[in-house]
Amino acid sequence: MFSVILHVSFALFFSPLLLGVVAKTKAFFAGRWGPPLLQPWYDIVKLFRKGSVYSTTTTWVFKLTPVAVLATALLSCIFIPLGTLAPPVYFWGDALFFVYLYGLMRFFLIIGAWDTGSSFEGMGASREAAFSCLSEIILFMDLILLVMVSKSLVLCNMLNTSFFSSWASMGPVLILVVISFFLVLLVENARIPIDDPNTHLELTMVHEVMVLDHSGFDLGLILWGSAVKFFVLGSILISLFIPRHESFMAGMVFFMVGMALLALTVGVVESIMARLRLNSVPHLLTGGFVLALLGFIVILLKGM
Repeated sequence: MFSVILHVSFALFFSPLLLGVVAKTKAFFAGRWGPPLLQPWYDIVKLFRKGSVYSTTTTWVFKLTPVAVLATALLSCIFIPLGTLAPPVYFWGDALFFVYLYGLMRFFLIIGAWDTGSSFEGMGASREAAFSCLSEIILFMDLILLVMVSKSLVLCNMLNTSFFSSWASMGPVLILVVISFFLVLLVENARIPIDDPNTHLELTMVHEVMVLDHSGFDLGLILWGSAVKFFVLGSILISLFIPRHESFMAGMVFFMVGMALLALTVGVVESIMARLRLNSVPHLLTGGFVLALLGFIVILLKGM
């Protein structure tokens, strides 16, 4: 139980800081000083101090959505290693359970948007569902590749010490996994070039439009859950690069530096790229699937 609390607390505390690094990076490229690194924390605390406003058309589904978003994000973090912190829970096939947790999160976001009775939020929900169908295919292909490399369907075994040594023999495959998984990270977290989390232009909003009617404490839960989701998916990506260390402090330092570099990379991508047109997003996601499929073919050829 203590390890679960430690894992969840670690993700809750550090996840908003990554969004602060992204914002700082974007401000640097724009020639501005930008908000402080703790600004996401300030926003969450400010929202927690406010009350929530509910439309008369909404039901308990709308009120349950923020809780479900944060709960599923926190539940997903206990299946992955965080630096030298071993996952407190693991079982055969937990990689599939991990994926469907985020499917459950998306399900609540979509039905919560529908529950408002707004055609505008329904439009955003339909876009979210369409893009997620493509991103989930890429995610499953990446997991298949990791299973074939690690010979295990347990998520923590896919990211253990011996897996890092697989770069020597499976380098090209893992590069394809990293690129396609990074694309999944951008899609799942509504980042540029897929979506812009800071936009309020009606015709281009995807994820943000689904949470427009949430306010106060509920909106704070959603923002915190989104930050944890970014942190968890980023942890998986970083775990493919960094080896495990016997020293607890050295392992955690390497992990946190890697997470900061990942947030910096996301900020650079959002600074040098423009948001794609909606009809171009499927083309990009198809390209990510082709990369993962190419990695699958390479593994098959190496095994022949």
